[in-house]
Amino acid sequence: MHQTRAQTSKQIPIPRKGTKYVARPLRNLKNSIPVVIAVRDILKLARTAAEVKKMINSKLLKINGREVKDYRNSIVLFNLLHADKLYVLTLTENGRFTLEETKDKDRLCKVINKKLVEKNKIQINLHDGTNVLTSDKKIKVNDSVFLSPEKKISKHISLEDSKNCIIISGRYIGKHAKVLSVEDKVKVLINETEAELEKRSVVAK
Repeated sequence: MHQTRAQTSKQIPIPRKGTKYVARPLRNLKNSIPVVIAVRDILKLARTAAEVKKMINSKLLKINGREVKDYRNSIVLFNLLHADKLYVLTLTENGRFTLEETKDKDRLCKVINKKLVEKNKIQINLHDGTNVLTSDKKIKVNDSVFLSPEKKISKHISLEDSKNCIIISGRYIGKHAKVLSVEDKVKVLINETEAELEKRSVVAK
């Protein structure tokens, strides 16, 4: 599906003027970009959507290790894109999506839900739609984990005092901060300015 350029989120770094319609991601509309915009408009590895499709047909593009099947496939925040190199989708200080080259094959994920599915096994639901089984009872909602390419948890980061974090929504989106306290809301320090935020808008890293 497509959307008009005017309807496109301001987080997506494309010119406000140009063709009337642009591709939109197949899922997670508010927190992702489609492959075609990532490859053509951000990385400049192709000039047209047709060239991106040829790259897909040649199996040159992967998201989190899985082959891209559609040029509208979603690259969700903190996902890894395998193109000519390995890139991670992150945010600029102005809150816009950007792709940064990385050597880390494990990806950062925020825990948005968890439930007991069987004895000693907990299913945790992550911000990008991934579900993982674990026996680690220390992992809580709003914590962060790093996932290996095999979808194994390689690192757990609690949302707690003194942890570094990135703001992923709201007024301070894209800003890096330090957690001062965690109660009903999270108090953080951003460039020597204190702010109180919803827990869902903060990712420990």
